[in-house]
Amino acid sequence: MKILIIDDNAADRALAEAHLAEEGYDIVGAAGGLAGLEAVVFERPDLVLLDLKMPDISGFEVCRRLQENDTLRMIPVIFLSGSDEIEDRIKGLDIGAIDFVSKPFNAFELRARVRAALRTKRLQDVLRDRALIDPLTELYNRRAFDDRLKQEWAKSVRNGSVLALIMMDLDGFKKVNDHFGHPAGDSALRQVAWRLADTCRQSDLPFRYGGEEFAFLLPQSAAGAEDFAQRLREAIGSKPFTVAGGELELTASFGIACGEGIADGDLLVMAADAALYEAKAAGKNCVRAATPSCPK
Repeated sequence: MKILIIDDNAADRALAEAHLAEEGYDIVGAAGGLAGLEAVVFERPDLVLLDLKMPDISGFEVCRRLQENDTLRMIPVIFLSGSDEIEDRIKGLDIGAIDFVSKPFNAFELRARVRAALRTKRLQDVLRDRALIDPLTELYNRRAFDDRLKQEWAKSVRNGSVLALIMMDLDGFKKVNDHFGHPAGDSALRQVAWRLADTCRQSDLPFRYGGEEFAFLLPQSAAGAEDFAQRLREAIGSKPFTVAGGELELTASFGIACGEGIADGDLLVMAADAALYEAKAAGKNCVRAATPSCPK
């Protein structure tokens, strides 16, 4: 578990780190509020220990900004404060902190409060992950796709990097449910998901978008995305799927869009959907790229 200590006082940071060192945490520090905000984004810690009084911006302001960020608000914050003012504690808890530890630190109290905060964080992570996983295919679900698209789009804008989206739809899948039954259709979808996951690299993000439709977010160019989509298409059609009632041959159609020339993530989805529609109209079992959003 990673802990970020935000405190402009180097001695206090070192003391807190020394008290926690034997617990085996990965500990990083930031000298001040502004540096701390940057460190939270870069490090994505599991817990923030946050000094209340800092010369650039206060701990209150740091906590408030974290709470306003959809991707950072779930990181628990413990305030470190030399103040015993009850008003400060009430304000900090109202802003979003989960606890206070008084300076000078008591080593045993600090460790206990950190352990309690991290236990809560682990439970939150488990519940969040369950909410983002499709129970049938065990891929990330539509909610996870929407969240991750916002993150990856913001990253591509910030870094000037390329983001590609592939939308995939199994061809004529309704006939599978009609002919073999829904349990066989569910089995086929699970097997499709396994093949898709086996074809993906660690940086490729597969999602079950809904029904028999899947989506992939890729940090690569249009040409790379098209090559990847062809590999996915071949993986689906390479051999039959075994379901109750016999063997089943499936194919899939793919639409690709890239971020160049597109204003936001919603338009990226629309462009990939339009390309998928073109692939269906072209006879299915093929790959089409949106134009002009995907220059070669």
